[in-house]
Amino acid sequence: PPLADICGFQTPKPGGLVSSLDHDNEEYCGNFSANSTISLPPFANPGTNLGRVLKDESGNDIPMNFDHGTTTLGFKYQGGVLLAVDSRATGGMYIGSGSVKKIIEINRYLLGTMAGGAADCTYWERVLSKQCRLYELRNRERISVAAASKILSNIAYNYKGMGLSMGVMVAGYDKRGPGLYYVDSDGERTPGNCFSVGSGSIYAYGVLDAGYRHDLTDEEAYDLGRRAIYHATFRDAASGGIVRVYHMKPTGFEVISEQDCKELHYMYAAEKQ
Repeated sequence: PPLADICGFQTPKPGGLVSSLDHDNEEYCGNFSANSTISLPPFANPGTNLGRVLKDESGNDIPMNFDHGTTTLGFKYQGGVLLAVDSRATGGMYIGSGSVKKIIEINRYLLGTMAGGAADCTYWERVLSKQCRLYELRNRERISVAAASKILSNIAYNYKGMGLSMGVMVAGYDKRGPGLYYVDSDGERTPGNCFSVGSGSIYAYGVLDAGYRHDLTDEEAYDLGRRAIYHATFRDAASGGIVRVYHMKPTGFEVISEQDCKELHYMYAAEKQ
């Protein structure tokens, strides 16, 4: 069959250059007619049935290993919002990459973190970036953190049950001050002061809960975020690589540090002596 049929190509609707959120979320439009839409796999309930349709050369089912691990954290304090993440991408026991950027720069005043399926987070936060830019052009003002996180949770809710895997924090600065929201692939959206997401989050929370205060200085906040991620990389096999720290200020985000967790390990060991 022609490639267009395989890809689900349909002739673009009138006004094809104008994007709308409704059009982005249509389930069955092909990737050509709306390239910010995922074409669904050709079978029911992809979230549960994906592993049953993959066969090897002998005709045996191939088990799909969707175990993923990461550690991300974010907290609000008097200086704004601090985000810290690791950089390891895994599929079960296989480490796919050691240098993933898990903080996605949506725009100067909005950051998203990545936990769960790397493709889902990257893709939908790019769609969110587009929607935020369109909002700015239409309304002549920046989108609020609340509205941006709501767009992402609405998208996730529309795809609920279809196998998306996302545990995202949306952090930013707007008229109301610093904002921090947790959004996941079930469509859940929760505002809060302190979050950690991923397989290593249980270890990061231990350090965060011990050291978190609203009146931290900038340097104390940076150190707390770094230490929390480092301790998670030490205990959790699915977290590791580079510890990245970002600070969201009223003037936009700033990259504070990007250090390998091995360097931090020896640095903290030297401090103990």
